[in-house]
Amino acid sequence: MTSIRRRTLTLIIGLLLAGLAILSTFNVHDSNHEIAEVYDAQLAQNARLLQGVMRMPMASTEHAQLYQAFNQALGEAKPRVDGHPYESKIAFQVWNPQGEVLVHTASAPSFTAPPTRTGFSDVVDLKGRQWRAFMLEDKQNGLRIWVGERDDVRTDLVDRIVRHTLWPNMLGSLILAAMIWLAIGWGLKPLADMAATLRARHSGSLEPLQLTPLPSELEPMQAALNRMLAQIQEVLGRERRFIADAAHEMRTPLAVLRVHAQNLQEAGTEDERRESLEFLISGVDRTSRLVNQLLTMARLEPKPNPPPLQRIDLSDTVRNSLVQLTPWLLSKHLELIFEVSDQPFHVLADPAAIDIALNNLITNAANFSPEHGAITVHLSKSDGVCHLTVDDQGPGIDESGRERLFERFYSRGTAHGAGLGLTIVNTIAMQLNGQIELANRAEGGLRATLSIPARE
Repeated sequence: MTSIRRRTLTLIIGLLLAGLAILSTFNVHDSNHEIAEVYDAQLAQNARLLQGVMRMPMASTEHAQLYQAFNQALGEAKPRVDGHPYESKIAFQVWNPQGEVLVHTASAPSFTAPPTRTGFSDVVDLKGRQWRAFMLEDKQNGLRIWVGERDDVRTDLVDRIVRHTLWPNMLGSLILAAMIWLAIGWGLKPLADMAATLRARHSGSLEPLQLTPLPSELEPMQAALNRMLAQIQEVLGRERRFIADAAHEMRTPLAVLRVHAQNLQEAGTEDERRESLEFLISGVDRTSRLVNQLLTMARLEPKPNPPPLQRIDLSDTVRNSLVQLTPWLLSKHLELIFEVSDQPFHVLADPAAIDIALNNLITNAANFSPEHGAITVHLSKSDGVCHLTVDDQGPGIDESGRERLFERFYSRGTAHGAGLGLTIVNTIAMQLNGQIELANRAEGGLRATLSIPARE
């Protein structure tokens, strides 16, 4: 693709030449028209001057002498020092009532009979030359006065005008094009400087651009580039955090799985093999949960352009999630209770995020609930806030370590957790402009409350 400078110059020069061509065409047409008007007026004026001379009162013998003097003077009209080359291209003729020529210039075209049409006309002589003529009829004296001018006189004048205007215009256009080229280069210099700065940067550099001074047209471009660089830094930061977390947390489970596999390989009895196999399966399950939690955390990381939230009924979303969790809870000999009033619970949220948060809260409650215990999910609304609570019958939490429960990879000692569940719930709560609270129940167990602003 051509450069902006070349494209702009091509467009400007093209428009300039097109405008020059239009103006030149108009000038030629206008010059032709104005010259024709002036020369036609001169023809008519010369005819009337000649008419005035021919009307002078004098005897017939004097008229003959006057005609003779006219013809003699007109016959001397030749290009010389005191004349003009155009003199031979202007002609006069005068006829009397009998059609006899009284006055005749040598350059005038020959007529078999005096023209009958008065006014302006175009005449072609026997030599093929074009004449512009004016015919005046003097009814008082019965004279016909014809004044003509060869057409090449006007054409030559128009050609001179065109030559004297077109060539300076063409030369001026070339000079103007060179000046425009330099002006465009000067105007695009900040853009060229920005391009040179970008080319000179290291391929791995993500530092924001700080080009000053910068034209107002390039400020949005620099701001957009800096936003893009910041987004790339954020994406790379999320990837680095994910890789670091995965490397840190996967090292120990993989080492444990290797130990269990070696124990299974070295087991001498069937009971030892069965026990090692159970440990191995449990370790694989824990590693799978850890991988799933890490992937969930990666998906929940803040994004530059997050998808818009939907207006949903929280009760329907919670009910659908609990339907999926019920078989798993029953397999663990746990009872699930859902308490909700018959009213809408509209919130702005992502249904998938609500499902992930509820799954983590239920899983956390199930891991600490005693066998044949009950998990109660309660949905209520007060003061424009929807509250989703999950109660279990476990041992509760130590008040001194409550704040640490939302830290990454912090676990309360259970072998089933990866230390990411409550961190994920807290991340979702912040994204929904809500909050998560943990509190010990008076009757025993832990209550986790996810609060989300209602949107009626």
